[in-house]
Amino acid sequence: MIDQIKIVLVNTSHTGNIGSAARAMKTMGLSELVLVDPVSEPDSHASALAAGATDILGNAKIVPTLEEAIADCGLSIATSARSRTLEWPMLNPRECGAKVVEEGHKHKVALVFGRESSGLTNEELQMCQFHVHIPANPEYSSLNLAMAVQTLSYEVRMQFLEQQQAQYTPVELDYPNGEQLEGFYQHLEQALLHTGFIIKQHPGQVMSKLRRLFNRTRPESHELNILRGILTSITKLDKKD
Repeated sequence: MIDQIKIVLVNTSHTGNIGSAARAMKTMGLSELVLVDPVSEPDSHASALAAGATDILGNAKIVPTLEEAIADCGLSIATSARSRTLEWPMLNPRECGAKVVEEGHKHKVALVFGRESSGLTNEELQMCQFHVHIPANPEYSSLNLAMAVQTLSYEVRMQFLEQQQAQYTPVELDYPNGEQLEGFYQHLEQALLHTGFIIKQHPGQVMSKLRRLFNRTRPESHELNILRGILTSITKLDKKD
């Protein structure tokens, strides 16, 4: 599913921003970058700021129009930095991540980012089914392009991981029952008496504290068997000596 998602940058002015955006993508597992009519194609400055994500830069597709960039996408979501006179279905970043992951199983999905200075035009915004707005501090909402890409890519990844976790079937843990635990505690006490670690006439609080320890750690059945095996080996070794 994650390979169905493309990041689309429209008319980017600075090649360094393209490199930083590629880095942001790679940290979140996204790999498909599309550049719409960039002012300059990726250069050495972009590669330097990509910091290890040069493979994404090298595979980036350059197209002349947004229409061409999203032609194969069943869902396109445009970033919008400000309110528009034309109302459009609006998502917050978390809702955006959920929508992208939900539909990424069915078709290509594009997250579209506009120009550094002016964002996307109304015409470009209307090519997308949803808009997403990052609710930054209204007193200082100066998110650069790479920050915006990082924020939305992170939300996509978190939704992706959550979905993976939901589909994961955990291994059923086998815990000992009360009878097995009591058998272990009796075995443990016998071993400690045998080695002289505790004295039967004056046992103190050792066994109570050990019970508390093992209740807190809650060993699984196979772990309890290992512990009992260790206890048995100690007493056998002493008998041989």
